Amino acid sequence: MRKVVFVVSLFVSSLSVFAQTDTTKINTLSFGLNFMTHGETVRGGLPVDGDAENEDKSHFLLGRTRLIAGYSRPGLEAHAVLQNLAVWGSSNNKALNLYEAWVKMTAKNGLFAQAGRIALAYDDERIIGTNDFAMASLSHDVLRAGYEGHGHQLHAILAYNQNSSNVYMSTYYEDGAQPYKTMQTVWYHYDVPRFPLGASLLFMNVGLQAGNKGATDNPPTTEYQQMYGGYLNFHPKYVTLEGSYYRQGGKTVMGNKAFELDAWMASAKATVTPSDYYGFTLGYDYLSGDDFVPSTYGGRMGMPLHKEFKGFTPLYGSRTQFYGLMDYFYQSAYNNSFTPGLQNAFIGVIGKPVSKLDLSATYHYLAVATDLYELNRTLGHSIDITAGYRFTKDISLSAGYTLMFGTETMECLKQGNSSKTARWGWFSLVVSPTLFTTRW
Repeated sequence: MRKVVFVVSLFVSSLSVFAQTDTTKINTLSFGLNFMTHGETVRGGLPVDGDAENEDKSHFLLGRTRLIAGYSRPGLEAHAVLQNLAVWGSSNNKALNLYEAWVKMTAKNGLFAQAGRIALAYDDERIIGTNDFAMASLSHDVLRAGYEGHGHQLHAILAYNQNSSNVYMSTYYEDGAQPYKTMQTVWYHYDVPRFPLGASLLFMNVGLQAGNKGATDNPPTTEYQQMYGGYLNFHPKYVTLEGSYYRQGGKTVMGNKAFELDAWMASAKATVTPSDYYGFTLGYDYLSGDDFVPSTYGGRMGMPLHKEFKGFTPLYGSRTQFYGLMDYFYQSAYNNSFTPGLQNAFIGVIGKPVSKLDLSATYHYLAVATDLYELNRTLGHSIDITAGYRFTKDISLSAGYTLMFGTETMECLKQGNSSKTARWGWFSLVVSPTLFTTRW
């Protein structure tokens, strides 16, 4: 009997040794793919000239392929994403870029440091986001360090961009991979313990390139713009209340020249979901706009004369999430770079009639934020209808249709008749399998 007990004990001990050996596999390496096929059909809303007005429409397919590699062990992570983006049938489909490539070191006390090309996203992504609906998406070459723990998150972000490692003319930054020369950002977020409230504070200092390369009368300079503000999210059981406020100051750059900037925005949104099957959204956005002196020609607005710019810019946010899926106002410029601001009042309904299927419909009332000469402030009315279905955890399909009914104000401020009425349909098929994962 003692021999039997001894043999059993030895067997159990052997299992425990193997179990301990298995837990020592602290290194993880994984590879994955992300395929997105995106199609659009557009009628109206396009910049056109002359005879092109009769062909104010577009139909195309886009393909995005990403190869994703990741490595992790306690205290260290590495991540890289290669990306190819091209229109179906285009001869320019050989472009391959590095969308992300970073390493991150983390200490046990919550301190971390991260460096490389990073897809940044903060809060509701209004100011800093990936803008993934735009296919190419946004990423930044930065050093990020901070602390995360006990409900607190504090991030400091630093960026300094060049086109090359030249000894001479290294101050000038022209047509670079990033829209800014330098950037410093501090973000702090706190989640209140045992209470459904989160709050964030954000400060950004962005250096924009002005001047002309090699010029003596207008030499290259870096002009600095500041943004500061905050975001609140209160989410009891059936309700989510969101609010944000940001101000912009310092200087902005237009046509390689710097101008004083004083702009602001505020937003409020309520989402009510009394059931797992339906819900409602209601909200309002206000983005300040420029004062101007009009000099009309050809029936359009002339160049605004500024002493100080007051048009708010949402910088590097995911704009299609907030001002309509067509991103009608901050993706493309108004005539002569006029920025009249935006008022966006919206109401929507969301539904989930069956598992894995999500539906939504949102109405937007759109208006400029500044007084216009002999024009009403109303830009128009927009309706966004979307549907999404997730077949499996790595296969999903989404589609949408937008109707834009513009006014005379829209016609004057944008691109003539083409902007007055628009129809836009789209779909996106995303397949993102994990090829394999190994541990040792």
